[in-house]
Amino acid sequence: MTDQIVQTLTAVVVSIAFCLLYFAGSNFLLDRIISLPVGSLHGRELVRSKIRPWLFLAPALLLLGIYLLYPLVETFRLSFYDPRGETFVGLANYQWVFVDQGFLITIRNNFMWLLVVPAAATIAGLIVAVLADRVWWGNFAKSMVFMPMAISFVGASVIWKFVFDYRGPGSEQIGILNAIVTGMGFPPQAWVTLPFWNNFFLMAILVWIQTGFAMVILSAALRGVPTETIEAARIDGASEIQIFFEIMVPQVMSTVLVVWTTITITVLKVFDIVMAMTGGQWDTSVLANLMYDWMFRGGGDYGRSSTLAMVLMFAVIPVMAFNIRRFRTEEAQR
Repeated sequence: MTDQIVQTLTAVVVSIAFCLLYFAGSNFLLDRIISLPVGSLHGRELVRSKIRPWLFLAPALLLLGIYLLYPLVETFRLSFYDPRGETFVGLANYQWVFVDQGFLITIRNNFMWLLVVPAAATIAGLIVAVLADRVWWGNFAKSMVFMPMAISFVGASVIWKFVFDYRGPGSEQIGILNAIVTGMGFPPQAWVTLPFWNNFFLMAILVWIQTGFAMVILSAALRGVPTETIEAARIDGASEIQIFFEIMVPQVMSTVLVVWTTITITVLKVFDIVMAMTGGQWDTSVLANLMYDWMFRGGGDYGRSSTLAMVLMFAVIPVMAFNIRRFRTEEAQR
């Protein structure tokens, strides 16, 4: 434990020292180089002001190039190669994707996750944000709802394993869900192995986590709804349900879209929950799990795993494009 603390502190000190050294050194070199005759004093300052931001951005751009751009280009290249990444096979991997039964199952699962999780988490977060402000213990309720956000996906999966736990016929059931079911006189079930429905049990975990995120963002947005408008509606005889749907929701719709798109991107990248709960068995695999299986299980297949990674990236792009376009539209209207 002590060694880890020392290593962490050393890394922090070295990083800060490197940043300070780079800042001072780059400015010194810039001033020395631009001090050479390049025209008037104003001209030298103009050149420095144009170069200096790029000096500060250079380390970040270098890291992005090494850890983001290069892997993207290399993954795209490997998607046209054989399992060993040596022989060019053209579009064979992309043709395989759309006829492979495992891929079709994962696409179905991903589609269900996209339909259910963002909508359920956003709606639940909005409801909690509205109702929590109406009770004196609302802050405590918000804290409890937000708490799962502090738990990793794997940690949340371990917690929910105890909820769905199944010990077999005749054994004492320690799973909360099976304890309730058996208490009502019904037989226990191996919930995560039930065809089709097991996907919804896994989705419940991510909804449980993301509801806190949606609640915090939407709660802040709801505070921006003018109280005068709400009071005027009440004076005019509007019910609380009408106020919610006709005044509050339209006022925070842009924030709802932000929350929805953010959760959607999280859903497209979901991996930990499925891996920890089922390992992708019983037709619960999603794109990230299938990509992991082809790359790290069974010897590794560079071509097909890279193809699946590209499919996942192509699925994320439309959501990102929609979010960026909507953001630019809002900025233009301000």
